[in-house]
Amino acid sequence: MNDATREDSGPAIVLVEPQLGENIGMVARAMANFSLTDLRLVNPRDGWPSDKARAAASRADHVIDAVRLFDTVEAATADLNFVLATTARPRDSFKPVRGPEEAAQDLKRRIGLGEATGILFGRERWGLNNHEVGLADEIVTFPVDPNFASLNIAQAVLLMSYAFQVAGKEGDLSPRFEAKVPPPALKADLFRLFEHLEASLDRAGYFFPEAKREVLTQNLRTMLTKAAFSEPEVRTLRGVVKAFDHESGRLADGGGAKTGEGGE
Repeated sequence: MNDATREDSGPAIVLVEPQLGENIGMVARAMANFSLTDLRLVNPRDGWPSDKARAAASRADHVIDAVRLFDTVEAATADLNFVLATTARPRDSFKPVRGPEEAAQDLKRRIGLGEATGILFGRERWGLNNHEVGLADEIVTFPVDPNFASLNIAQAVLLMSYAFQVAGKEGDLSPRFEAKVPPPALKADLFRLFEHLEASLDRAGYFFPEAKREVLTQNLRTMLTKAAFSEPEVRTLRGVVKAFDHESGRLADGGGAKTGEGGE
């Protein structure tokens, strides 16, 4: 089995008569984001190689260096077994039409069977013509707003590259990394927070009138318990209360302290 048909390989990305080197570079960058490397160009308007493409690729040099040039779509897809054509417009064709997720699932299946696959992307201004779409096996289209269906070519490649990356993961779309989860607070730490906060509020006159003390205390404890604080969060809150205590003491020493009113 050659490199194009390895199970861990992806589809070839075929750009038909791309107009701007910058767009080619952004396509290469999008491909590299999702481990695709086979970029084929059919008659790029400004020729090849392109310094603008390399600059826009943002270090996806391995994709740029491996670019292959072709004179026709037929030549660019001759070694492939199955080809998708991307288009936003309905065509007078009886070819199957798929969304990106379904199309990507099918590409994964075919590649797993050893088939070489590819996806055609058309010109920036008007896409693929009917002849080029006719060379493909199926059509893939994106569920965009029909009132504004135009996608930048790099955006279209990015969407298909992402769909291919997640295809076959059976709903597991876990991010590449996750935030560290701090340890949950011990109940003993939470109880000390209760005591500290309630003592401070008591000094500030919050529990007034006295008949409301139990209700106000339970409301506070319910809120603090529902928050499911981590151990660092409890320490931070106790530091906040301590800071308020310190400021209240300073004001009291200066004769400027005021008694607050309790409330719900």
